[in-house]
Amino acid sequence: MTVPEPRANAELVGHGAAEVALLEAARSGRLHHAWLIVGPAGVGKATLAYRFARRLLAGLPPKGEGLALDPKHPVFRRVAAGSHADLHTIERGADARTGRLHREILVDDVRAGAEFLRLTAAEGGWRVVVVDPAEALNANAANALLKLLEEPPARAVLLLVCSAPGRLPATLRSRCRKLRLAPLGEAEMQVVLARALPDLPLEERARLIALAEGSPGRALRLAAEEGVAIAALVDEVLATVPGYGTARAHGLVDRLGRGESGFATFMELLLSAIAAAVRAGARGHADPGQQRLLAFRPLDAWGEVWHALSGLADETERLNLDRRQAVISGLALLDGA
Repeated sequence: MTVPEPRANAELVGHGAAEVALLEAARSGRLHHAWLIVGPAGVGKATLAYRFARRLLAGLPPKGEGLALDPKHPVFRRVAAGSHADLHTIERGADARTGRLHREILVDDVRAGAEFLRLTAAEGGWRVVVVDPAEALNANAANALLKLLEEPPARAVLLLVCSAPGRLPATLRSRCRKLRLAPLGEAEMQVVLARALPDLPLEERARLIALAEGSPGRALRLAAEEGVAIAALVDEVLATVPGYGTARAHGLVDRLGRGESGFATFMELLLSAIAAAVRAGARGHADPGQQRLLAFRPLDAWGEVWHALSGLADETERLNLDRRQAVISGLALLDGA
């Protein structure tokens, strides 16, 4: 399974209304200078941003056509290669010493984007800046971007890709036109997975769709990280607590392996399952398994457990702590220890 990066992805399933909104705004001659494209992680926000960027740089299509551009088109190829002179991406840079990505977008990253926009368009048309992910902007970077939005250059558009708009300053959000992408429906998810994973058994495909919650990016990532098998481990844990026990916890850790992705996927799916149970319980729609789990603690106590597990997962990744011990600690927390 090879899924192209958003800048090289020619396909976008769903989000037809969002494509129409961008295309009509561009054709109107009054295109807003900044767009905040929001929605769940992996739903197609960055793919849409680059799809629109390519269209602006290549020229708008005749009426009746959409944003799609032939992958053989020179603009498509240059955008995919990151070599188009009128497109700039503001993203998390890599640490010069370790090579690992920074956790935040830094002010120097935004300043580089501002310098790009001060230049004359190399091809006499639009200049496009994609900020991805916008929620990674630290305070100084967000302030620098705000100044850029307050005095936007002519024939320039900024596309902010964001999964958590609440993390952005309200002043920054207010200067953008918001475009919200909803999770895909089951039929659309079936189309995505049938194209990307044609040999995947139907039962496994259905499980991935349920786990992905309308996010094709999440579904494909989970497929690559043995998400279905790890989800079965999560189900086993939640069907057993309280009383999972230390010995079983060590056995589960061994089954997850020592790799980084096993820990991250397990914690992600565990948190998702707890959140889903709490939501269902609050609405009175919990299934029997969720009811059994929720009977162990009040709903507000489960909220505290979720936050503790989330903090444990984040701290483990951020500080590169022992992932095996983090799983054991998390299971002990679930058991009430």
